[in-house]
Amino acid sequence: MSWVFKTLNSTLGKKLLMALTGLFLILFLVVHLAGNLQLLIPDGGKSFNIYAETMASNPLIRIVGIVNFGFIALHAIYSAILTRYNKKSRPVGYAITKSSANSTWSSRNMGILGSLILIFILIHLRGFWYEFKFGEMPYVTYDGVTYKDGFAIVSAAFGNIIYVIFYVFSMAVLAFHLSHGFSSAFQTLGVNHKKYTPFIQKLGIGFAIIVPALFALIPIVMFLQSN
Repeated sequence: MSWVFKTLNSTLGKKLLMALTGLFLILFLVVHLAGNLQLLIPDGGKSFNIYAETMASNPLIRIVGIVNFGFIALHAIYSAILTRYNKKSRPVGYAITKSSANSTWSSRNMGILGSLILIFILIHLRGFWYEFKFGEMPYVTYDGVTYKDGFAIVSAAFGNIIYVIFYVFSMAVLAFHLSHGFSSAFQTLGVNHKKYTPFIQKLGIGFAIIVPALFALIPIVMFLQSN
């Protein structure tokens, strides 16, 4: 098994892990968005609370959650390693070349964008996941069944204009990060063909716009409804 560790510790191996964990997190975003959009259903939070309870009580979902946290950590760690490696490997004259002519702003600042997203994730986990798991949650009853009222926690958070602005800003950062990371992941995995690459790039741009925009829409709508 030594060749496996050697491969994963190589630059190519690190990029491969970045791509695979990135694609998993992209898939997670879609699933997470589908759940969060239930916050906008005008039923007083019933759909969201039932959904959240179902997800929390599912053993498979709990395992996926642990894997997701691990992949976030791996993605962040290998991103930092590769960013540092790339800076060390640049020739002296690289700093004075017109890098903007050969790359996008997002690709040149993936380290900064990733760091901002990591900060958002940590704050987001503390404000929601931690409260759902360990905080003093309010409860609500539907059809004789008691559920944690996660909707009330989310509503309180999104009733704060400061947090709404922070959330929307973080989604803009995520959009820039995805605009490069989506197609870059496929390229790292070898999906690089004149016939398919333009489609993947367009799909990535569309994904980078639509998914963060829908995430950002949720706190904006809930804030407007609470005021």
